[in-house]
Amino acid sequence: MDNSPARGTRDLLPSAVALRDHVLARITEVYHRYGYQRIETPALEDLTRLTGGQGGENEKLIYQVLRRGLPDPVAADTPVADLVDLGLRFDLTVPLTRFYGNNHANLPLPFRSFQFGPVWRAERPQKGRYRQFNQCDIDLVGEPSVLAEVELIEATTEALAAVGLPGGATVRLSDRRFLSALAAASGLDESLWSTFFIGLDKLDKIGWDGVRTELAERGLPTEAVNSALDRIQSLTGLSADKVADALANALPSTDPQPFIEDLATTVGCLDELARTRELRWEFDPTLVRGMGYYTGQIFEIGHPASRSSVAGGGRYDRLIGRSLGRDVPACGFSIGFERIVDLLAERPSRESVAVLFESDVPLARALHVARELRAVGRTAEVLPRSGKIGAQLGRLTAAGHTSLVHLRSGEDQPQERELER
Repeated sequence: MDNSPARGTRDLLPSAVALRDHVLARITEVYHRYGYQRIETPALEDLTRLTGGQGGENEKLIYQVLRRGLPDPVAADTPVADLVDLGLRFDLTVPLTRFYGNNHANLPLPFRSFQFGPVWRAERPQKGRYRQFNQCDIDLVGEPSVLAEVELIEATTEALAAVGLPGGATVRLSDRRFLSALAAASGLDESLWSTFFIGLDKLDKIGWDGVRTELAERGLPTEAVNSALDRIQSLTGLSADKVADALANALPSTDPQPFIEDLATTVGCLDELARTRELRWEFDPTLVRGMGYYTGQIFEIGHPASRSSVAGGGRYDRLIGRSLGRDVPACGFSIGFERIVDLLAERPSRESVAVLFESDVPLARALHVARELRAVGRTAEVLPRSGKIGAQLGRLTAAGHTSLVHLRSGEDQPQERELER
């Protein structure tokens, strides 16, 4: 029988799990200091919730689960919809909205949520992309002001620094309301906005000329597209004190545009934060993010060592309303946990003592020595001596042990010594 894991999944050896435990512990420490509380939701969700139209392309990647009690065999013409009722979650945001709808009466307002756990997507397996992987999210539910956006960005950048991510990360931010206002001001009919945003989202891959060509091929009016793209290009490289005026000039309107003040506040806070820690930020008018549930500010953290962003999120004020029957303001940030693990240059050291005992040493003595080490917070493993001592010491080092206590008959006070790395 083939012992390989299912295609698109992987086994993790102890050293890999230890690294993930280290990263999660550092992130958890930071998020707890900001008041975020860990919750858990089931891996399975009702399929109608997962396919509610807000998950973008991820809805095409859902692992669907057969109903219980189906006849065997099933009639050949039975629709798939009649065979399935549950699906594996593809992210942690959609389950959070159900969780809040079910438990809001027992939660504080605002509620600071922290989640970590596996999600599943039926991706085509390739290097660095798996069908099961971990996500790490924080969400601030019930806070309508930009306090939510600023705090999420500050906490997440602090968490990334705490895990030892090398320097060079940049926070990019924009606003879905800005994108909609820009499309309208450029003369694009609202029915074409989604197509325009999808094309704009490909800018990093195909460039400005590629975006113009693709949008033309999709039938969007050239004049309106050029107007929108010209406005966007005029809004790059803005300093914090220029954002509000530049947006107002690019989007002339007699109606108030609250997102302009919101963005100005956010970038002002980030500019202040950048004076006290290593942090780079930019207003990026080309940032779209694919999820259909975003309603306001959106943001990503990029790193020069990664082709994709290492964290991303935004405001989704109308998603919880689908579960609760009334809209609740909410904003979230998701760390690309697996990408962060891959980017770390230094692996955490593992301090462990091997208690090695000869065949003529009573087992009770070896267990007693290990017990005393554990009592003072040390990690200790008891192992019988076997084979050639040099070969066994090599195996202990390879297994991650850093020191050795070798128990021999007649030695009352064995000494601990370091193992050669």
